[in-house]
Amino acid sequence: MMDALQDLKDRMEQERPAPWGELPDIDLYMDQLISYMPRQLIRFDERNALTSAMVNNYIKDGLVPRAKGKRYGPIHLGYLTAVVALKQVLSVRDIGALMSAGRALEKTPPEQYGYFCRALDHALTDTAQSIDPKLPERDLAKLALELAVRSYANQLACQRILSILQPQEEKKRKP
Repeated sequence: MMDALQDLKDRMEQERPAPWGELPDIDLYMDQLISYMPRQLIRFDERNALTSAMVNNYIKDGLVPRAKGKRYGPIHLGYLTAVVALKQVLSVRDIGALMSAGRALEKTPPEQYGYFCRALDHALTDTAQSIDPKLPERDLAKLALELAVRSYANQLACQRILSILQPQEEKKRKP
């Protein structure tokens, strides 16, 4: 058990998405994109693995730009990394509102991706610090509860902030 906790802590402290400048600079076909994406985020199993159908839906929903032909570049990898992570806690509508707010700041995709990566780094590091690999098994449920309650509080605040942002986004769309 201590090994599993240490592995969790180590991965949360060390594994990060590739920085923008290290994303593949050649365009990828869908199967290459799908095989590259698991390197971007921490995963412990194959549940919720990215599929080509999911990529196509994210494009239809406007979360990810359309491919150039059938080829995907760094911009697609950047957006998909953010969408796949955020999809764990937000609806497609909320992710869209969040991304629209980011675009409204007139930041380039590399700048937006950099901000996302810094926020993810901070969150992963903060959570990793709360994990004690020497924690007795009897205290694991308490730690899991504390993490779940923190997730609830963060999601509650996030949902409220998004509800404040969304009316502003809707006003911008109306002529």
